[in-house]
Amino acid sequence: MANFIGEYECTMDAKFRMMIPGALYKQFAPEFRERFIISRSIFQKCLVLFPLDAWEENLKKIGKLSEFNKKADDFIRVYLNGATEVELDGTKRILLPKKLCEYASITKDIVITARLNKVEIWSAPLHAEVINKIDHQTFENLAEELLGNIE
Repeated sequence: MANFIGEYECTMDAKFRMMIPGALYKQFAPEFRERFIISRSIFQKCLVLFPLDAWEENLKKIGKLSEFNKKADDFIRVYLNGATEVELDGTKRILLPKKLCEYASITKDIVITARLNKVEIWSAPLHAEVINKIDHQTFENLAEELLGNIE
């Protein structure tokens, strides 16, 4: 499974289409360059674009939850709500679902950030707000706390 890198600024057109930047497109495995799943992020007001292999890994984890547990059932329902398959057109654009754009406050200016095996799609102003919320000292403390004892 791939680990993507990079941050890219782009725009959404009036028809809710967004072009995948060439440098990011090249990072996708050839067999996973045409079809993706787009859904809401769990912890942030952004969208997440999954190559199909990464989406399948996600579904395996979710599939381990019991639908007979109310909390699990509620989570599965909300998490999968709005998840949509999207395809690249001939100019490497995808059509962003309007409902998901409304959820993430995406209107025109977008920041695309690579995040391990998936890609986040942010409203540019919201992305700046979230990134600027964590100052250097806080980031340093997080790194030490989360990564300090990993071998």
